[in-house]
Amino acid sequence: MIALLVGTSLPLLRGGRLLATQFPFVPTSMVLGALALYLWGVRRANERRPRHPWSSGKTAAFIGGLAATSLAIFSFVGVYDNELFWDHMVQHLLLIMVAAPLFALASPLELAWRATTGTAHLVVTEALRSRLAKVLGHPGVAFVLYAVVIPLTHLTVWFNYTLVHAPVHNAEHLVFLGVGYLFWRQIFGSDPNAYRLHPALQFAILFMAIPIDTFAGLSLDQTTREIFPAYVAIHPGWNLARLTGDLHIGGVIMWVGGDTLMLWPMIPAALAWMHMDERRAARIDRQLDAQMPAQPPRSISSTRTPSGSVQ
Repeated sequence: MIALLVGTSLPLLRGGRLLATQFPFVPTSMVLGALALYLWGVRRANERRPRHPWSSGKTAAFIGGLAATSLAIFSFVGVYDNELFWDHMVQHLLLIMVAAPLFALASPLELAWRATTGTAHLVVTEALRSRLAKVLGHPGVAFVLYAVVIPLTHLTVWFNYTLVHAPVHNAEHLVFLGVGYLFWRQIFGSDPNAYRLHPALQFAILFMAIPIDTFAGLSLDQTTREIFPAYVAIHPGWNLARLTGDLHIGGVIMWVGGDTLMLWPMIPAALAWMHMDERRAARIDRQLDAQMPAQPPRSISSTRTPSGSVQ
């Protein structure tokens, strides 16, 4: 961001620059605070229910989500997010398509409910039962938010606004994580929610979300001019071909990367759908078998030959 304000660009991203890091105070504090709070919740939940300890897999998912978030913000990806458009797209995919589903798998709301007691537990319970929670937990709301946020933040002047206002850019990261969590909780995790989707509906939501990333990525890939003036200001020596080339690479990353990351969860959803149908068919067969009257045993008839022997 400093480079943008003074009108100079960072060194080329290659070699040793891939090890570049940054640790802004607010994001660093939030990541460390989230880790400490989650681990405290795990300890409390295990103390309250020692016979039903918190899933280590969910804890690993939360740590993985924080790791993906840290990679997007603290590594070279975060250092160059205002320098290169394609790098910016990698950052966005890490947040909304990698970190967010991991946070959904971690089920933080369920952990908060299990870890709290007394007044805090009542507050969490009432919050989970509130009208706002029901609205935000609705799969239609989650899908619409995703369908609006992706094009809005990548194809409008909003993107350029985030490039020149660091606080807005940082807030956008939280928006991606929040919207991503609301979307992916419909597919993963076990957080308390008034809606439980059939695997067929989960598959359908993922299928319908693919064109959103495709549209945004193809729109960027087919652009013939630089649509974000902030990049012209930071790279005054770059010609149009280099500027739009960066834009096109970012569009392809959004298109191919976004579609790929949206496709792989469709596999477990399809398998769960298939297994559910198989169990339903088996249950119907058992019910039909129970309703059918018992067949009497077949008697063995005997006949005598003219010679008198029994056949």
